[in-house]
Amino acid sequence: MKKLLLAWLFAPLAAHAAATGYKLERAPIQRNDVASLQAGARTFVNYCLNCHGAQYMRYNRLTDLGLSEAQIKDNLVFAADKVGETMKVSMSAKDGKAWFGVPPPDLSVIGRSRGADWLYTYLRTFYRDPKTASGWNNIVFPNAAMPHVLWTLQGERGLEIVRQADKSGDETLEYKWSQLSRGEQSALEYDLTVRDLVNFLVYMGEPAASSRTAIGVVVLLVLGLLFVFAYAMKREFWKDLKH
Repeated sequence: MKKLLLAWLFAPLAAHAAATGYKLERAPIQRNDVASLQAGARTFVNYCLNCHGAQYMRYNRLTDLGLSEAQIKDNLVFAADKVGETMKVSMSAKDGKAWFGVPPPDLSVIGRSRGADWLYTYLRTFYRDPKTASGWNNIVFPNAAMPHVLWTLQGERGLEIVRQADKSGDETLEYKWSQLSRGEQSALEYDLTVRDLVNFLVYMGEPAASSRTAIGVVVLLVLGLLFVFAYAMKREFWKDLKH
């Protein structure tokens, strides 16, 4: 099921979901995992790009992930004519607001604004809720405008929140998930799909991060080597002055 809806509102990043106290799970991403980034790019263009754009990311930048321009054009360019174009979406902000109540945000820097853990947990915690307009809800971002666009992969899930009081009288919440219908993927396969998608979203926010880190390491090593020579020269200089 390709190019479905994606629309989430921006809100401050927190270590826990503010409305429910649901603890975020650590995203098992690796920025240097090229296979994961390629898979995430494929999921992004198939499920996200119909509603969300990435206007600061060009298709041909995906050559940094080991893809040729021919591969990009044949498999990933659906909303543009040339690989040199940015990942824009045809939906206007006006149409998005009319359909969802809010224009779907651009996802170029969503990995930096939300954080990998928030995105990873968010995309794995949708559940059926007949009270919402879309029929979906999310425990991390309650009443989000975005329906569960990956539900055909994960299947439909239900959620029961049980409120309990501990010995001190403080209220705690227990989250009981249930599988209402099976998806195309197993639970493990779906987690891997989300991991790859989040990995790519984080990559888009700062494509040069890995190369910049590598350059930084080299610079520090060079500076360390120069320090050794400078210190040796300083000792030799002061030795001559003492005599």
